[in-house]
Amino acid sequence: MARLNPEKLHVSFVGQTAPEGPVIPRRYTLTHSDRTGDLFLTIGADYDRKQISGWYTRLMRDEVLAEWQAENRGPELHVHCHVSGGPVFGSAGWRFDILQRELPLVLEAIRHGDRVIFENQRRLGGAPIWVHLHARESRYDRVEAWGTPDDYHRRYNTPA
Repeated sequence: MARLNPEKLHVSFVGQTAPEGPVIPRRYTLTHSDRTGDLFLTIGADYDRKQISGWYTRLMRDEVLAEWQAENRGPELHVHCHVSGGPVFGSAGWRFDILQRELPLVLEAIRHGDRVIFENQRRLGGAPIWVHLHARESRYDRVEAWGTPDDYHRRYNTPA
């Protein structure tokens, strides 16, 4: 598993969303640069449609969208990934393999990038993560349990 380099993570809060809250609505839009390896995380009440509207992003469809949902048993983090369907680069199997390999880094980026909310709302660290893999092929179209945000918490030598 690739480890997150906090210096390569660029976080933006938009609208009325602040590092301290609110938890709901709270949505994450994560993209990356294939050229530099930088990760771009936008945190807001809505997904950052502008961040994912460029021609390259629309072709690659490798953005990750996530949101907190309030369920009867408590908060849950729902993560959405596009595996196949529509015009997209790469086969479903190839994209599925990449997602399986890179999802720990994605979850670590969300946990680190939004660390203030996790410090202020400790119950979020133990909330279940549900990853929704969206695909035309039934073998890849599924929902998987991926632990909790605290499973992806790392200590860094950089200031928090």
